[in-house]
Amino acid sequence: SLVVPLPAARPAASLDVSLPRVGGGGETVHLGNSLVETTGKTMLCFGTHAADFNSIEYLQKLRFYAPRLRAAGVDRLQCVLNADAAQISTLADLLDVPDEIELFADPTGEAGRKFGVSRGFRPDDDSLSPFVKLFVVGLGFGPPWGTLVPVLKGYVGSAGGKRDWIEAAMQQAQRKGRFPAPLELSDDGATIVRNAFDDAPLVSDWGVRPFELATMRLQNLIMQIQRYGALGPKDPRCLTQLGGCTVVGADGEALYSWVDRGLCDVPDFEDVLAAVGE
Repeated sequence: SLVVPLPAARPAASLDVSLPRVGGGGETVHLGNSLVETTGKTMLCFGTHAADFNSIEYLQKLRFYAPRLRAAGVDRLQCVLNADAAQISTLADLLDVPDEIELFADPTGEAGRKFGVSRGFRPDDDSLSPFVKLFVVGLGFGPPWGTLVPVLKGYVGSAGGKRDWIEAAMQQAQRKGRFPAPLELSDDGATIVRNAFDDAPLVSDWGVRPFELATMRLQNLIMQIQRYGALGPKDPRCLTQLGGCTVVGADGEALYSWVDRGLCDVPDFEDVLAAVGE
């Protein structure tokens, strides 16, 4: 099981920070108070910067799982990104993020640090370039040490995994013109006719076939590279800072909390649903 920092276990108390809601007409929300005022359940995610794998996968999962989270009683879905409002609006458009997901701009990454996310490799060592620190974590060294396992899972697949959110993300990407294009879609793009991974020898019946998740991440990577100038971090600390998430119940009591341990190490939302009582 994942051990989280104390602030992540008590998010309503730790998140003494106010952020502007993107597209909210100038509305500013105090995150801690917002959690305390919860009467049902609220899910709050902390992404990374807007051109990073973790932010993109958080938004892709939120987009896909929103109906099931709602059905499980999560009546408010929120996500903080380490980006300004214009960057977040651009990314939300690229990923077709629905308006029901509240997005908050935090270009300095303050809220994530208050929540207790990992700040990356040697965050206080100013003698190292942030890009060197990112390279170290990207190779699987650390701390944090959690990059290699989730990245390798994208290549080796998972017999018992679930690919529905992966297919949905690839379908959305192809409808936006991104590539590779492993799916055959209907003329209107609304239906998946065929998935090239269905023809994978020996493992076609696996939940997630080898290279299937990696292909989705390649779509994301190409988008990240193409858009890095517009979406890259404004604050160098946010190049290496990771993310996390929490679900709270009545009065802001945490039902589930998570902190990323590396690149691509975002939670399995099936575990989130199990924790909130689907």
